[in-house]
Amino acid sequence: MTTTKTLTMDACLAKLRERLTGGHRIILGVVGQPGSGKSTFSEALVAGLPGQAIAVPMDGFHLANSELDRLKRRDRKGAEDTFNSAGYVALLKRLRDQPSGEVVYAPEFRREFDEPIANAIAITPEIQCVITEGNYLLLDRGHWRQISGLLDATWYLDIPSEIRQERLIARHRQFGRDEQSARAWVSQTDEPNAVLIAATQGRADLIFNWSSSA
Repeated sequence: MTTTKTLTMDACLAKLRERLTGGHRIILGVVGQPGSGKSTFSEALVAGLPGQAIAVPMDGFHLANSELDRLKRRDRKGAEDTFNSAGYVALLKRLRDQPSGEVVYAPEFRREFDEPIANAIAITPEIQCVITEGNYLLLDRGHWRQISGLLDATWYLDIPSEIRQERLIARHRQFGRDEQSARAWVSQTDEPNAVLIAATQGRADLIFNWSSSA
């Protein structure tokens, strides 16, 4: 049953360390709407588990802009059908069954280029905790529905909408949009995705009221 909690970072780390005592790799999913602080939260968990954890964001599976142009989906980049969801599922399967001595490489998304970069994240077999964050980890359709079965736990980050939206506007402005176009993108593209993602939170193991991540 999903429970809602307000936890400090220390409490989150303690919960994660408890899961690691079994000696086998765990894959934690961190889910939230755009602007909810998923990347900051995940990076803080990794920093609190030095040498044990690595972040593998779903955003590395954005389709390239050239492919989005071909599909005529560039104007709603970030929607569920603008990702290579099958590729993401395949990566999670490899990380669950990673052979000893084999390095698995994952892509990452670079906002300064607005493109994914292949093979940018190296995951070695010694990594005990893979933290993967993204919008659609709990979506129950298409290839997305396979993801929850590949994760050991899924934590949903919930923050006030006004904080989340202001973060998004600031992010879009940082990467080249003016105020008007940033607000238009948030209302016309980010928010429809946010509504879809919010509807999946009942499938999470825990819902964290998380308003301190940037």
